[in-house]
Amino acid sequence: MLDLTPEAETLLAEVLAGLQSSPKTLPCKLFYDEVGAKLFEDICELDEYYVTRTELAIMDRYIDEMAAALGPDCLVIEYGSGSGQKTELLLEALETPVAYVPVDISCEQLADYAQRLRQGHPDLEVAPVCADYTHHFELPETRRPGRRRMVYFPGSTIGNFDRGPAEVFMRHIAETCGPGGALLIGADLDKDPAILERAYDDAKGVTAAFNLNLLTRLNRELGADFDLEQFRHRAIYNRDDKRIEMHLESLRDQTVQVGDTTLSLAAGETICTEHSNKYSVEDFRKLAAASGFGIGQTWIDEQQLFSVHYLEVV
Repeated sequence: MLDLTPEAETLLAEVLAGLQSSPKTLPCKLFYDEVGAKLFEDICELDEYYVTRTELAIMDRYIDEMAAALGPDCLVIEYGSGSGQKTELLLEALETPVAYVPVDISCEQLADYAQRLRQGHPDLEVAPVCADYTHHFELPETRRPGRRRMVYFPGSTIGNFDRGPAEVFMRHIAETCGPGGALLIGADLDKDPAILERAYDDAKGVTAAFNLNLLTRLNRELGADFDLEQFRHRAIYNRDDKRIEMHLESLRDQTVQVGDTTLSLAAGETICTEHSNKYSVEDFRKLAAASGFGIGQTWIDEQQLFSVHYLEVV
């Protein structure tokens, strides 16, 4: 496995930059340590969290059309491979994929997944990369280059980027794919705010534990002293920007030590840990076109909860 995990000093600088801004923020990529990755798998099984099962249903129904659009001999690159359930559907349907490059920031989960995939697909070259895919990273050399590169970016992760950064990131994907390359990407659709708020604040409190685990990680890796009992999880729909916002709210006036820096939080002040932007199909196609992609096919479920888009680099 190619390990390009960011150094602790880089992580500390990024964390402090967010916590010293106004309003305070933390990057959502920090959710996915070993515990966070497992908690997210649990979230995907919740009744309230429609995203994963809806996208799986779309993939299951239309996977042959997706594979036909992508064509044979693809070099498959996946950003945020996770547990790989949807990827299995794609790899089984593709005609003679030359290699699979999963990219994830959770090294432990990535190593387990790559080993499992090699056992199930002994003829497929699997070349995992542990890296922050939001930054530039080098792809490993594979035994066969493939007829075209395609990036698979499932889930609603593109929604974690606000509109401007989303365009920058998708341009980065287009550069990774290169001329003639393709992108198969999931995008969550804008819908009833009540459905969205339940999906991000479930009755069992799994999403709350997922959000609070971010502070546990900072305590462990950066020597911070967050008291988790003094924070609560909040999920709010921002109507103006069409997005869910996840926050950690301070329950009292308090100070927190992160590295050599002391930070103050007032009672009721929040740390924003995630934006999850929602799109109409038309708005997402506009984003894709502005990012250097030609518009291909789009598949949505009957309830119009979620969309999967096939795009080609112009």
